[in-house]
Amino acid sequence: MGANMARNLKGRGYEITAVNDLDTAAATKLAEELGAKHCESLSELTSLADVVFTVVSNDAAMRNIFIDGKDNLLQGAEGTVFVNCATVSDIVQKDIDTAAKAAGASTLEGAMASSISQAREGTLFLIIGGEEKIFLNLKPILDEMSVNLTHIGEIGKAAQVKALVNMVMNINTAALAEGLGLADALGLDLKTIVDVFSQTGANSRVLETDSDDMIDRDHEAWFMAEHAAKDSGLAKDLADHVGLSLPLNDATKAQYDKLTELGKGQLDKSAISELTFLSRQ
Repeated sequence: MGANMARNLKGRGYEITAVNDLDTAAATKLAEELGAKHCESLSELTSLADVVFTVVSNDAAMRNIFIDGKDNLLQGAEGTVFVNCATVSDIVQKDIDTAAKAAGASTLEGAMASSISQAREGTLFLIIGGEEKIFLNLKPILDEMSVNLTHIGEIGKAAQVKALVNMVMNINTAALAEGLGLADALGLDLKTIVDVFSQTGANSRVLETDSDDMIDRDHEAWFMAEHAAKDSGLAKDLADHVGLSLPLNDATKAQYDKLTELGKGQLDKSAISELTFLSRQ
């Protein structure tokens, strides 16, 4: 996602000064493509950029690049704006914002409810959390990345909304997998079932994006199953905090946890269908 966001901005006339990734070979290649510097040091990257976009996998990774790591992005960060696009907890977003302010920097949440292709095309749906003044200052850049910007409120609120988005998406994906799995067990033609679903109350965005992959067993990762498990867990944490029971989310998380335990966590979320088709068990 981060690489394609950078490619989009480069194509729209913005200078990409520096890149960093744990995969140094990929970062070096991307830097050459964009005319940027591959910084192995996070603090060096900060020194070269006015605005830094981060896309990492989880809370631990966010804390590592901002707070816990000996080398981190907040070293010499005065005046820098960080736009943090990962799907992580609201607590971590707030902690990073507090640490950034102490370093003379500022943050926005830029939660992405979109795919890799939309990052490349500049048609992301971005959910923004943070101070309105900072948002308005960066809006010209964010507009180049997004087809629709939603400023949802203070830091932490975008993380909450993104957890809700992915919770519902994951539940829909699990439901579709069960529907197609049962249809297959009944000997029904799956292409016909998809057509019926599309014209009835069983229709969903997930039907459009995942049904063919489930039928064809094409689970090339666009959104990894282990990330689905993590994001359903974020929603569970929010529900637990307010004392709310979410049985559908709990069941969906259990399915994605099981898929991850089976060593299939790096497959696409559509791979949950591997648990619901009798012929695949």
